[in-house]
Amino acid sequence: MTTGDPTWDAVVVGGGVAGLVAARELAAGGLRTVVLDADSEPGGAVRGHTVAGLRLDAGAESFATRGGTVAAYLEDLGLADRVCLPASHGSWVHLPSGDGPLPRTGLLGIPSEPFAADVRRTIGLVGALRASLDRVLPARVGASATSLGALVRARLGARVLDRLVRPVVAGVHASDPDDLDVGAVSPGLPAALRESRSLTRAVRTLRASAPAGSAVQGLEGGLHVLVDTLVADLRAHGVEVRTGARVRRLRPSAAGAAPTQPASVPAREALAAHDDDATRTAPADAYAGGTEHARIAAGGRDGQTYDVELDDGTTLRSRRVVLASPVAADLLAEHAPGRTLPSLDAGAVVTLVTLVVDAPTLDGAPRGTGVLVARAASDVTAKALTHATAKWPWLARTVPTGRHVVRLSFGRAGDADRVPDDEDALVDLALRDASVLLGVGLDRSVLAGSAVVRWTQALPRPSAAHREAVAQVRAAAAALPGVAVCGAWTAGNGLASVVPDARAAATALVA
Repeated sequence: MTTGDPTWDAVVVGGGVAGLVAARELAAGGLRTVVLDADSEPGGAVRGHTVAGLRLDAGAESFATRGGTVAAYLEDLGLADRVCLPASHGSWVHLPSGDGPLPRTGLLGIPSEPFAADVRRTIGLVGALRASLDRVLPARVGASATSLGALVRARLGARVLDRLVRPVVAGVHASDPDDLDVGAVSPGLPAALRESRSLTRAVRTLRASAPAGSAVQGLEGGLHVLVDTLVADLRAHGVEVRTGARVRRLRPSAAGAAPTQPASVPAREALAAHDDDATRTAPADAYAGGTEHARIAAGGRDGQTYDVELDDGTTLRSRRVVLASPVAADLLAEHAPGRTLPSLDAGAVVTLVTLVVDAPTLDGAPRGTGVLVARAASDVTAKALTHATAKWPWLARTVPTGRHVVRLSFGRAGDADRVPDDEDALVDLALRDASVLLGVGLDRSVLAGSAVVRWTQALPRPSAAHREAVAQVRAAAAALPGVAVCGAWTAGNGLASVVPDARAAATALVA
């Protein structure tokens, strides 16, 4: 059943950051746009929540500064004055042999200087001696490795892998290094390794070429401010954002008719002026997936329209459809050769437990900005802890003296059975783990508030199999004029990957 003014110039399926960014580009091009999100509120893994009266991030809390694309986009949104740096306390790693500061001169835990004091303290003299062999090993050692784990094991040894790389990768990707494709997690690393013939030298080269300053930044008020700002901006310019709208099918319209309603976006000129023309007209192939996006640009100009069917029985019709959700694989399967597509890697279920505690003993930030946990450490279940009030000065200023925000992350590949389903039990577990990791006793007597959030499909593992599955999904979309795909599941984890890819996908449909 098609109901109530069903024809749109563009339909975006998925209301995470990728979908919201894509919708903004479409609206700026004068297209009457609707965003459909299955959740109760938009934002995906970048939305916020309220805990003990504090508005906090429910998911992502920072973004990578590489490339400058996110910072430029935030400036375009008027958020430049809210960009902030994390505190410089550094983070720690929790090992069976004890805790220690995490070395700062590495890449995904791979050290650039195996004999540096902070590296040696973590991997020991034996580990440092083994890792230093990297400088003299033939270039062929590890050359055939396809996974990050296999490469590190071959070049640097087991101690570097288990005590440094595994904890960092678990914290960043909720995955194991043996499951991750080297080029996907660090695109510049394979070339730097071939050039330098040493993994530690390659890391040093990449670190030296990175811009000065912190590798990550955040927003005062929390990263969810980005979502709040995007949604407000979209609604101000005529974009409809629907929540609780689950899409079950995408199919070409039988008639292939042109939209019955002309594009009509309030304040269209104001939105176009608000955007940076130099950024908007950048070639699509400058971004991840740019070539694929360019191929689908013909879109609705050829007259093909699509029916987007929702679970509630309504159908929306549009010439352009952006699939900004992993559901793209299911929606495109019936249009693919053999009417099937490989499953996308959903990644581990990540559970975040936020604790707001009154604990003046944490005022000195005993473990810096947080702790990463080695898998071999059996005394805790969490894979990481963030001491948010120690990490973000803006947050520390908003809480009373002695009050702290601590967030624990649970969930690695294969660890689902270790995480309780019951939320009260999970909060108790988080308090116990936080006590061990911070070296400070914490229990319910100091708890001012807590929240549990479970994320599914938020961190797909960038493995070779996932990359192949994504390539097939992209090919299926490219075969449908006017259909584009974007999102972390295809561009890679993090705003630095998601934002430019989503802009490229939408811009190709507007062109």
